[in-house]
Amino acid sequence: MPDAIEVIDLTKIFGTTVAVDHVSFSVKEGEIFGFLGPNGAGKTTTTRMLTGVIPPDSGSAMILGHDIQREPVLAKQEFGVVPETSNAYTDLTAWQNLMLMGELYGISSARATERASDLLGALGLLERKDQKVQTYSKGMKQRLILAMALLHEPRLLFLDEPTNGLDVQSTQMILSLLQDLNRAGTTIFLTTHNMEEANRLCNRVGIIRNGKIAALDAPEKLKATIDRLHRIEVSFDREIPADALARLPGVLSADRTGDKWRITTENHDAVIRHLVQFSREQGAAIVTLNTLAPSLDDAFLRLTREVSP
Repeated sequence: MPDAIEVIDLTKIFGTTVAVDHVSFSVKEGEIFGFLGPNGAGKTTTTRMLTGVIPPDSGSAMILGHDIQREPVLAKQEFGVVPETSNAYTDLTAWQNLMLMGELYGISSARATERASDLLGALGLLERKDQKVQTYSKGMKQRLILAMALLHEPRLLFLDEPTNGLDVQSTQMILSLLQDLNRAGTTIFLTTHNMEEANRLCNRVGIIRNGKIAALDAPEKLKATIDRLHRIEVSFDREIPADALARLPGVLSADRTGDKWRITTENHDAVIRHLVQFSREQGAAIVTLNTLAPSLDDAFLRLTREVSP
């Protein structure tokens, strides 16, 4: 699968501060790529360079085969951008904003009208299309700028904290649309602080710290790499001797927590199999069985610490 984004040694310096330090990564066409990092890590600066807002001091970024510095117009025709704060004209209506976007991208009036109606309908704004944006809530404005970014049917979509501070309805509507877009083939580059959002949406995530890539992998693989120990929580329908659980192959420890047992192991798959066999031998039924692997939050916190644990 070809790369939608290819970044090589991208660097940006502000005064004496190295905001982005020789960053390299790629995003495959058709994937949802999450870009995570604490405040000041270099996320927004990197995104602004990728979208041609600011130039890099060195390095390069190819967007769908176009160098963002040498061919900015060709690159920008291929992607849409949803910034964290609304860039819609507040003294215009939603419909007028969308028609303006259509003119900027050279879309025919008929096609712009069709796209605008479809997008506003999908985002729950069609009934409010003739009201000025200044009367919109934050969630409505965010949905509108998503519609504006999608009007020209981009192959690639950049989003900067698209659900930050939004109500549940707007958040779910936006996330659902992003999933639908991705299933239809749109590549998505998502900057977010929301670990649950990244875990739910992203095929891979890149974590940036102090201007450098600290980790780059699928969410589940990042979780697994931060801790070789796994925890299993199990409960039975009758009392089980602690020493019997502790003697099972692969079990490092077995501790009682309320009506459950918390087991530590390096191989959760093997231990789960032994637990099932053990319950049969004991004539006990397993009531609950959960694996408690590290969360993406755990991975993010571990990988963005200034000092290693």
